[in-house]
Amino acid sequence: MKRFLLLTTSLALMVPEAAMAQAGNHPPGGSQNRPPSARPPQDRPPQVRPPASRPPQVRPPVARPPEGRPPGTRPPSTRPPQVRPPVARPPHARPPHRPGYRPPNFRPIAGPSYRYPRGYGYRRWRAGLLLPAIFLSQAYYYDNYYNAGFGAPPRGYRWVRYGPDLLLVNLRTRRIADVIYNVFR
Repeated sequence: MKRFLLLTTSLALMVPEAAMAQAGNHPPGGSQNRPPSARPPQDRPPQVRPPASRPPQVRPPVARPPEGRPPGTRPPSTRPPQVRPPVARPPHARPPHRPGYRPPNFRPIAGPSYRYPRGYGYRRWRAGLLLPAIFLSQAYYYDNYYNAGFGAPPRGYRWVRYGPDLLLVNLRTRRIADVIYNVFR
């Protein structure tokens, strides 16, 4: 069965080539490139194709911006401007912290009792010293500085509670930038 299909397929492929050779048609790139005088005369008259009866194509006009506006700008919007809600700020916004600043009328804050880590006790820190890394954790950060009357720490700094004192610490270097003593009772 396979041989029969193979034979039939090969015959089907040869029949069009034989018909082309009898009609005088040559495959492209062969003897067709000879000058016209060297070509053999053909039995049939040349076929003349009828002219194409397609109408000429017309492009639609290109939309251009009006002359009164420079290119690349948008026309004025007809929508009303967006109303943005105000930014939420603390009720009593205070200026950022200034080193050595202690607000007038300051009273110590009653806060929860403070537990020192194992092996540590009270020490009076001063600006310029390095705070141990154990104190740079969420358990020791103090974020209610507005209630104490102090401004927000600069970017990269945090307020750290150390016993009754409040330390302004650079988080990258662990260096103490400012100390406010006796903030908590």
